[in-house]
Amino acid sequence: MQNVRRYADIIASLEGLIWLGLAWSVSFSVYYGSTEATLAMLLVIATLAFFSWAHRPFRCLLRRYHVRKRRTDMWIHLLALPLLIAMFFHIMIEGVLGSAWLPPKMLMVNIVATAGWLTFVVTLCIKFLIHRFKKTAK
Repeated sequence: MQNVRRYADIIASLEGLIWLGLAWSVSFSVYYGSTEATLAMLLVIATLAFFSWAHRPFRCLLRRYHVRKRRTDMWIHLLALPLLIAMFFHIMIEGVLGSAWLPPKMLMVNIVATAGWLTFVVTLCIKFLIHRFKKTAK
């Protein structure tokens, strides 16, 4: 059971990192005026999606409850909360400093989403350490 949770943590962390890579590649593409970064990241995502669909053991692993639960937790940290927090900060900064200072909204969402992903990964590491200490204490 512990191995399944560890695999779920690793899969959710890597998936979050991949989606963060896509979000940052969109920002880089807009900044540099070239779509190469976004297309490269989309190619990586398509390759991993095809591999997870074609490889039967991996497909069965992705259907497990703990993996789905961890991936849902990752999406909350990576998408739902950062969008709300970035919108709040953007409105507050715009009200205080005006719209001339503001960075693009996508950049703010990327920064907050990266912080959310790091929070998710650190939380998983702390949970892993707690389970490890409980296991060694028994």
